[in-house]
Amino acid sequence: MGKLILVCAIAYLAGSVNFAIIFFRLTGKTDPRLSFSGNAGTTNVYRQAGIVWAGIVFLLDIGRAIAVAALAVYFLPASLVPWAGFFLVSGNSYPCFHRFYGGKGVANYLGFSLFVVPWAAGLSAIAWLAVYGIFRIPFIASFFMIFTLAVGQAYFFGWAFGAVAGATATFALILLNHRKNISEIWKSRKTIRPAE
Repeated sequence: MGKLILVCAIAYLAGSVNFAIIFFRLTGKTDPRLSFSGNAGTTNVYRQAGIVWAGIVFLLDIGRAIAVAALAVYFLPASLVPWAGFFLVSGNSYPCFHRFYGGKGVANYLGFSLFVVPWAAGLSAIAWLAVYGIFRIPFIASFFMIFTLAVGQAYFFGWAFGAVAGATATFALILLNHRKNISEIWKSRKTIRPAE
């Protein structure tokens, strides 16, 4: 239990370091949370600073997530590893270093899964590209990505209760983080249909 608490605490603190917010501060730009979607994540960095900086932030998120995953795999029983992913995403979403308002956790969950179950990460990337190619809405594509990652982790750990619970909690948290996107589509009564 002590190792679980320690690893999850480290995962949360690591996730709380938001590279998008730090980059914008260092370059004298406006806080990324004040424009477009209000999200301090890769997509919003792309909208405000371009693809190069978005790519750098994305790779930093992935690298940090891989490090946390490696720590979890080394110290935790297999069935509890997904909980480190949950706390990593929690830190990214509600960072203690940035007034508890950060990103949505998709890139972090992808990076975490890339180390733990790489084939699921590959499938999730294909799912994202396919769905985005049809609908042209990033957050809809992200739902398919995180669903694939969660199912992949649960399957990899033999559907153990702890693993299923951790993967499900992470999936639910990322869905919750997209509630503004869902609400906006609902309010506009916009029908989601394939892009022409």
